Amino acid sequence: MKVGIGGMGAIGMALARALDQGVEGLTLSAVASRDAQKVRAQVADFRAVPAVVMAHELAEHADIVVEAAPSAAFDSIAEAAIEAGRIFVPSSVGALLSRAQLIERARASGARIIVPTGALLGLDAVRAAAEGGIDSVTMVTRKPPSGLAGAPHLERNQIDVSNLVEPLLVFEGSARDGAIGFPANVNVAAALSLAGIGADKTRLQVWADPGVTRNTHTIVVDAPTVRFEMKIENVPSVENPRTGMLTPLSVLATLRGLVSTLKVGT
Repeated sequence: MKVGIGGMGAIGMALARALDQGVEGLTLSAVASRDAQKVRAQVADFRAVPAVVMAHELAEHADIVVEAAPSAAFDSIAEAAIEAGRIFVPSSVGALLSRAQLIERARASGARIIVPTGALLGLDAVRAAAEGGIDSVTMVTRKPPSGLAGAPHLERNQIDVSNLVEPLLVFEGSARDGAIGFPANVNVAAALSLAGIGADKTRLQVWADPGVTRNTHTIVVDAPTVRFEMKIENVPSVENPRTGMLTPLSVLATLRGLVSTLKVGT
């Protein structure tokens, strides 16, 4: 299957290099970014140099379209992929929460939207529990202050996290509101909500914590059939501290699952 990647930052570039090194059943066919000249230089040493195209053209070159771009490019990548009936794999999962129409359009066009686990864990268990009903899902995110800097919620509420000496709770509310306030930070909360009880019922806390060096997520799920607690500590990406190094690996694992003879997990 041919793969197109929209966005060549920390996630997209790592994924592109992995695909170029060779993944059975997958080939990197096209990439897109705001700076086409920069991207051409980035992929010039690839074993099989992909086409460099506009974001909305990815669907013309690929069976699977991966979105790993800034939020402003989400619509052009997603809409073209879905209208063309492709498999769409979004990294900016939070953007889906305000675009429910994309799911209906995918149903009509034959497209599929596959959300990777991202920098999270245990979505298999959450999905399984949801089949029997879930009472509550709570997620607490702690990030180094630098990883939250520039988030719309902080700027809108004039919250300064630059010189903290102790943890500061900067947000508490629903996963839906969290995805709006921290679009580059809490895509994991959006994925969790889609797997479980929805974006309005999933509760989220976001802490700016100068005492942590990793992006840390703790999730508690209560259901009639099970109760479990999960914690993950992700090493932030050097290129972009807002995302973890696990995220591109999760997307790669998702793509492998689409073509593997043996697939482990739901």
